[in-house]
Parts: sequence; structure tokens; C-alpha cells
Amino acid sequence: MRLNRFAKYAWGVLAYNILVILWGDYVRATGSGAGCGGHWPTCNGDIIPRAPQVETLVEFSHRATSGLALVLVIGLAVWAFRAYPKGHIARRGAVASLILIIAEALIGAGLVLFELVAHDDSLARAVSTSLHLVNTFMLLGAITLTAWWASGGEPLELRDTAVAPLLLSALSMLVLGMSGVIAALGDTLFPSASFFEGLVQDVSPTAHLFIRLRTYHPFIAVAVGLHLAVVASLYGFPHPKRTVKRLALALVIAVVTQWIAGLVNVVLLAPVWMQLLHLLLADTIWILLVLMSAGVLARLPEDEPLGAAVDYAHL
Repeated sequence: MRLNRFAKYAWGVLAYNILVILWGDYVRATGSGAGCGGHWPTCNGDIIPRAPQVETLVEFSHRATSGLALVLVIGLAVWAFRAYPKGHIARRGAVASLILIIAEALIGAGLVLFELVAHDDSLARAVSTSLHLVNTFMLLGAITLTAWWASGGEPLELRDTAVAPLLLSALSMLVLGMSGVIAALGDTLFPSASFFEGLVQDVSPTAHLFIRLRTYHPFIAVAVGLHLAVVASLYGFPHPKRTVKRLALALVIAVVTQWIAGLVNVVLLAPVWMQLLHLLLADTIWILLVLMSAGVLARLPEDEPLGAAVDYAHL
């Protein structure tokens, strides 16, 4: 990998966005989503909240860090257009990242303005937060690809026979992520006093929809994890490039680690720190899948040169 300054910046933007996502999950897990009331972009009607409560500080800090994430992605797009020639694949990744982070901000604003936060247990919240998760994954994928291409990764060859199974892997991860959102909402809004009580809630026909749906998440997680392991063994491990092999191995290790973390999360009744770790592992699996897929589908250099970046990429 060739890490010029733009590539290092892109990887840094990815890391920062992961931290913002984790902090956003902390907002959800602690019920602080209504800390700024039903106001956006102001917080309780003020630019900077006065005499804030803890929930207000948590929500306001998330908005502030999210705003910085938007600025960083804008910088990513501007720098990409200055650093790379017209038609370069890194430009496309940066533009996609910018579009998706704007969508991320709009979805977040909608959750606040329609009061689909804190203790709301409506179906609308489940749908909107699932959409939020899908957009978040797509955003991380776009930034990851931008950094990958800036680091010397080749454009994708979409005629490759591996496209269909890799695309299915990505779609299955999105479905798993959405089921995880529902499970997390159930854990947050309807906490159990004990492991046994949680089992009773799961099988009760009168339980809330979030609780009844969360029972499917572990089964989906196992099925998707096995699918990813098979895809990694079929397309990642046999790949001639060592980088792709390592990404495939890291993906399988991350999946197994996530299974263990999921079990611990259930046994410990989903403490906040465990929910954050669970989400971090989910983001890691998604990023590794994106990187492995990009490596597997990379166009051979002799087919079409990637094109060199101008000096701005090194500034």
C-alpha cells in the first residue's frame, strides 16, 4: 500500500467516523437522544445549551462531533478533487462519502424532530433507526474504499464471477445490522432484571414487538457469520495477493470474536460498554468485508492503469 498524505487523511477520517458512530450508540444506549429536546440544529433552542443536564451534554457532544465529521468528509472530497485527475476512482469514493454523510445528518435530524429517540418504542423508530444503520454502513464503506483506492487499490472489475456472492455478503450484513438495531432497542427500552427474566420476555406472546424480534438476531448472526466464513474461504484465502488473504483471515477472526461478544452481551444483560464493543466489532466486520471484496474484485493493473495522483496528494 502506498500511503501518501491524502491516504493517511482518509484512513484518519474513517477512524474518526467510527468513534462518532460509537458515541452515537452511547447516546441511544443511555437514553440521551432527547437531551436537546425536539430542536435541531439548536439544542433546546440554544446554539450552546445553558445549564445542561448530563443527557443534554451527551447529546450535544454527539452533535458537535458529528458536525466535525461532516467537515472532515467535505475536506476529503475537496482534497480528492485537487489531488487526483478527472475520472479517478478516489474522487468517486470521496463524492459518495460526502453524499452519504449529508444523508446521515438528515436522518439524524429527522429522528430528533420527529421525536423518535429516548423512550419512544414505535414502529417508526425501528424503521428509521434501521435506515440509519444502513446509511451508516454505506458511509463507512465509501470512506473505506476512498482510503483503499488512495492507498493504491485498483478499481473494481464488476464482471468478475465473485460479484454476486460478495454482494450477497454485503446485503446479508445489512440485514444483520438491522436486526441488531431492533435487538438493541429492545435491550434499551425493556431491560431485564435477570437472564431468566429475559428468556421469559422473549417467548411471551404479549411482549413488545422489539422483544419478540430480538430473538431472531442471534440466529441471523450465526447464519450470516457462516456465510462470510464460506465466502472468505472461497474467494479470500485462495487469492494470489497476500493482503487479500490476510483480510479474509481477519474477517473470519472478527466474526468468531463477534459471536463470543454477542453471547457475553446476552449473559450480562447488554451493559452499555458491551453494546459499544458489539457495535465496534460489527463495524470492523463490515470494513473488513468491504476491503476483502475490493481486493478480490480489483482490476488487474495490466488491464487498465489506475492513474497517478498529482503532487497535491502528498501535500
